[in-house]
Amino acid sequence: MKPFLTLREFIYAHRREYLLGIFWVFFVDLLGLVTPRLLGHLIDDLKAGGLDKAGVLYYVALILGIAVLVAVSRYYWRIYIMGTGRKAEIWLRDRFYAHLQKLSPNFFNHHKTGDLMANATNDLNAIRMTLGPGLLSAVDPTFVLTFTILMMLYTVGWKLTLFALLPMPVMVITVTLFGRLIHKRFGEVQAAFGSLTDRVQENFAGVRVVKTFVQEDAEIAKFTAENTNNYNANLRLIQVNGIYNPLVQFVGVLSFLIALSYGGILVVRGEITLGEFVAFNTYLALMTWPMMAIGFVINLYQRGAASMERINEILHTEPDIADAPSTLEKATLEGSIEFNRLTFTYPGTATPVLKDITFRIEPGQTVALIGRTGSGKSTILNLLLRLYSPEPGQLLLDGVDIRSIPLATLRTEIGYVPQENFLFSKTIRDNIGFAGQPSGQPFTQEQIEAAAALAQVHGNITDFPHSYDTMLGERGVTLSGGQKQRVSLARAVIKNPKILLLDDSLSAVDTHTEEEILRGLKQVMENRTSLIVAHRISTIQEADEILVLDQGQIVERGRHDDLLARHGIYYEIYQKQLLEERIAREVD
Repeated sequence: MKPFLTLREFIYAHRREYLLGIFWVFFVDLLGLVTPRLLGHLIDDLKAGGLDKAGVLYYVALILGIAVLVAVSRYYWRIYIMGTGRKAEIWLRDRFYAHLQKLSPNFFNHHKTGDLMANATNDLNAIRMTLGPGLLSAVDPTFVLTFTILMMLYTVGWKLTLFALLPMPVMVITVTLFGRLIHKRFGEVQAAFGSLTDRVQENFAGVRVVKTFVQEDAEIAKFTAENTNNYNANLRLIQVNGIYNPLVQFVGVLSFLIALSYGGILVVRGEITLGEFVAFNTYLALMTWPMMAIGFVINLYQRGAASMERINEILHTEPDIADAPSTLEKATLEGSIEFNRLTFTYPGTATPVLKDITFRIEPGQTVALIGRTGSGKSTILNLLLRLYSPEPGQLLLDGVDIRSIPLATLRTEIGYVPQENFLFSKTIRDNIGFAGQPSGQPFTQEQIEAAAALAQVHGNITDFPHSYDTMLGERGVTLSGGQKQRVSLARAVIKNPKILLLDDSLSAVDTHTEEEILRGLKQVMENRTSLIVAHRISTIQEADEILVLDQGQIVERGRHDDLLARHGIYYEIYQKQLLEERIAREVD
């Protein structure tokens, strides 16, 4: 039961429903014991000749009445036990999803989407089966076996009862051995399903790349391999069940054969009556389901335990980035940023991506970062967003260590346009207004249109047949690269953040549109701290300060004209871009 300790909060909160369900199971099982006793009396009375038509009808009415009560009672235990099992699935899925939202980006770097989808579907379904049908199949057989054995002892004595139960030790050994094997193989099934799901998800997300490189046949072959692996894992589990379930049923039939043989001898000897023997065999028949259910319960439990262990592994994972107990109560930011000899290495790597970074940005200033690919520009923005944590004292906001600032405050006060512009499969309006206002209210249409106009995308949006109600495809695939960048920019500026981070967010627009966007952003940047990462010098030449990074270090810094005069890396980049523009004009 150890894997299921995670659910103790839910089980305690719903203990009333479970107890009511168990009560109705108990009541049904008690009623089930009455019918065999009535049949025994009916047969003995008929054999003795002391029963007329009215007496027979009396017995029939009693049995029918009991059947009606059993039907009503079974309805209630289904509502209370099965229904609560469904509630447990919803509760655990909500908790699982909420926990995923708290985890740091580094977690998702090491866990595939397909595996997480398998956790949220197959694993949770297996847990629900354990808490619903599994619990029922555990409680019901326990009551039935206990009451049935007591009634058998009362009806025919201990000898026949003992003989009928002789195969039970074989049942215990079978359940123990096969239970471990089922647990292991079901874990393999879930892992294979997660790998298959990940293959499908990744392939659909990259379908345009697959088609562009004419790799359909190769991807089909890879999918077939994963599908075959999933099939084989399920087949190995089915093979175990194929032996396990018939073996459990065989033990039940063996008990029945022993009772039938020995009980018949006792009837012939006159030690028990025919009615008692019929009642005993009816009780024995009642034991067939519980003995089969033992196998079913162990199967469900082992599947649920394997799934619960996979879920627990994630639920017990602590986020790398979280508010510390020493976090200050800080609701807003002024906007000053200070990097103090910051050196940073990504988790799991040995080489620092940033080395001894030192610079300061005053509120309202605009600082730009430029440099070759892999020089650490985007890492600086990731640290400001605390997607990763720097060492204490190396990164300060408003003179306070960034680790002491509440994450909610930090990320609310920062507007961020990432290098890879992710848009949701919703309307353009929903994407621009994604953050919502601090009051919790959605942004008005006027605010959304103003942000879109600032990002120079309002005209494009109004050209669509449904304007701002246009539904975007997955990851915004229905928009061009430039349009996606500008919608992402509108999503950032509508927050009216104190700090604006632009990570090469104008690379997909033409120079004319870039000029229009920068002209609109200029008035916005005057009142907030802005940090711009760019590859095009035209994007950053008006910045208050430009930092040139190379191999994780600041190698040059200054304004545009000063850096050109030094004839260093910045000058080389500038000359290269001038040449590219000249070639492009000549080609046109």
